[in-house]
Amino acid sequence: MEQSPELAVDAPRVWDRPIVTVPVLACLSLVGGQLPSFSTQANLYVLGAGGALIWVGLSNRMPRRPSPRRLPPGVVWWVLPAALFGVLEAATFAMAAKDDFPTFSRLADPLLEDELFRSAAWMAWLAAFWGLVRR
Repeated sequence: MEQSPELAVDAPRVWDRPIVTVPVLACLSLVGGQLPSFSTQANLYVLGAGGALIWVGLSNRMPRRPSPRRLPPGVVWWVLPAALFGVLEAATFAMAAKDDFPTFSRLADPLLEDELFRSAAWMAWLAAFWGLVRR
């Protein structure tokens, strides 16, 4: 008996289960946490990990989670500060204000010196990125 293509696509894959996804993302974040902040190795690792997640997440073999049809009306109160933060970060980076008006990345440097915090930041980035790619 042959399965219809709709049923085969909706079946959960092994890499879509939290029992597999969380340890894989944890291992990736532990490796990323060992790399020095903003170094060439870290940048290459970001590009490699991000590219691999995009490739796996956008492959047609994985079922998609449905995206919301409409955003709730209260979402503007979350988008507005995020957009303002993005504009402020980009402007301070473009002006190269250094110590007078540092970017968020520069303010986060003392926190990112600790490997445990850097690994936790990697885990948050990977989990958020995986959630976005899966949509």
